[in-house]
Amino acid sequence: MRRLLVGMSQEKLGELLGITFQQVQKYEKGSNRVSASRLYQISRVLGVPVQYFYDELKGDDDPSGFAESEGADAIAGALQSPDGVQIARIFSETTDPEKRKLILNAVKLLADYKGP
Repeated sequence: MRRLLVGMSQEKLGELLGITFQQVQKYEKGSNRVSASRLYQISRVLGVPVQYFYDELKGDDDPSGFAESEGADAIAGALQSPDGVQIARIFSETTDPEKRKLILNAVKLLADYKGP
């Protein structure tokens, strides 16, 4: 998701890491494990701390292992899709509060939003 948010292709990420884009695909699909040193390299290239990739994990005091609820998982899944990333990018690049309200209202209307 971070790669998409910064607008980087798999090819470019692979080039910056010194690996093929096919290897990047395997990492993203979970086919191949990512070593700690490679994860560190990826975090540096994408401009985030390594902890960024672990934000979903709960602390030691929670035996379940994950912090997000099922509803949060659905939201995260939607935001990780190409369309979700594009919507998030457009919204984050919009600095005018009135335009942000318009975007939110348009999305609610299109989704037939039933909330408050």
